[in-house]
Amino acid sequence: MPFQIIRNDITKVKADAIVNTANPDVAIGGGVDSAIYKAAGKEQLLKERAKIGELLPGEVGVTPAFALNANYIIHVSGPWWEHGRMGEEKVLRSCYDKALTAAFERGCKTIAFPLLATGTYGFPKKVGIQIAVDAFTAFLQEHEMEITLVVFGDESVKISGELVEEVASFIDDDYVESALEEEYGATEYRSDSEERRFHSTSIQADRFLRLDEESRYSILEESVEKQETLEDVLKGIYKESFEKHLQKLINKKGLKNSEVYANANISKQYFSKLLKGQVKPSKGKMLALAVGLRLNLDETIDFLRLGGYALSPISQTDAVVEYFIEHEDYNVIKIDIVLFDYGLDPISNG
Repeated sequence: MPFQIIRNDITKVKADAIVNTANPDVAIGGGVDSAIYKAAGKEQLLKERAKIGELLPGEVGVTPAFALNANYIIHVSGPWWEHGRMGEEKVLRSCYDKALTAAFERGCKTIAFPLLATGTYGFPKKVGIQIAVDAFTAFLQEHEMEITLVVFGDESVKISGELVEEVASFIDDDYVESALEEEYGATEYRSDSEERRFHSTSIQADRFLRLDEESRYSILEESVEKQETLEDVLKGIYKESFEKHLQKLINKKGLKNSEVYANANISKQYFSKLLKGQVKPSKGKMLALAVGLRLNLDETIDFLRLGGYALSPISQTDAVVEYFIEHEDYNVIKIDIVLFDYGLDPISNG
């Protein structure tokens, strides 16, 4: 997985390069900057930092990592948020781009970032996350590197800011209960997307739980038989192999392979194996590919069937992915960040 997000102290993360939110002056700042100096060794790191001199917003400098479990510290000088009127979004993007380039030029295979500029510097989290996602995705289309976004702090803090609130309005706290009600209630009140979910579910959970033990056993037996013959059934529907179907979808959408695997947060190596028919994708990978391919909801449902999967009306993960597909926001890195805020596993790791 080229990108991952973890909750940890960045000074304890092992990576070839650690990114530091640096004080623009040759001085130790607060937060991440202070923690990195303390862990690396204040005197020796400050001495190296002095060789760089002042860092204007958008500039980066590189020093050895000393006592950190890394080779380099990449110091970035972030911009202050001025309500978006002073080109600060462009400057923040430059911080990410230059840090990634500096790591690549030094042969780094792994890099760890804090979320830049959304703390003291005042960037709205939704804006800061989008800039990070865009920078990581563009870089991963052209380069191979493992990028880790390291979040340090209270687990209740949502790093995607109001974005997670917007998704939450799509999936309220009573999502499971309402999904079941919609699934088995009056069909005339269903929206188009709800109706599609109805037809995409193979075993109706609520009805199943109400059945007696003998009936449940019978359904499970039938389900196992269906699973065993599903591949043959699908072969009858789709006359070509999965890998050929995948390549046709890429061509139909007018996308480059690099765009698909970068937006799907899938490694180039794994994607190559998919196109050669060497691996069978999990449901998570199929969802990630659907996003990378920019499929609409109907296309996603059909695509999942190709792998023997379906969208579940009682899965929050599926609902989050559906939100992004319906809003035509096709980037799995961004989806994985929101799933992280929900305490759910990333789809690209499924």
